[in-house]
Amino acid sequence: MALQNGELSKELLDSQAHIWNHLSGFINSMSLKCAVQLQIPDIISHHGSPMLLSELVEALNINQEKTLFVYRLMRILFHSSFFVKHSVLTTPRGNDEEGGEGYLLTPASRLLLKEETPSVRPFLLAMLDPMLMDPWQHLSKWFQNDDVTPFKQPMGGCYGILQANDGQLRVGPTNNCSFRLVNN
Repeated sequence: MALQNGELSKELLDSQAHIWNHLSGFINSMSLKCAVQLQIPDIISHHGSPMLLSELVEALNINQEKTLFVYRLMRILFHSSFFVKHSVLTTPRGNDEEGGEGYLLTPASRLLLKEETPSVRPFLLAMLDPMLMDPWQHLSKWFQNDDVTPFKQPMGGCYGILQANDGQLRVGPTNNCSFRLVNN
């Protein structure tokens, strides 16, 4: 695919974009996991109206030196359609007033609320748990060895999704390597 003419260069550019999209695909999943762990959908839901970024940052329990990065996280989640922006005319803040865009939930982000039914929150956290993500890092080794599943623990056995007494899904060792999806 040399850059000989416009069609070949477009094909090369499209091919590179396709690869880059696959390379960076994990960013969306990890950003969503981060938002759920920080309880961003719940905070916005409880706010009751479009929530300004400054209000969200104030409500989050995060290191103050990292507040500038919340904008980047929200931008990823906005472009992934987990939040929408809505104009906020003015919000009284002492002597000055702040206006701009506030965040609202989408139907998809409503499924991430902690106290709502139905909720995919426990499943999302279980599926993105490092114990279940790590075997994917070693998939090529699995194809080259005699293991039955790539989801083997370092000490033997397999990983599974377990439902705890509190209704939350957890990832942990199981006695066998057969999987069953747990429904609420």
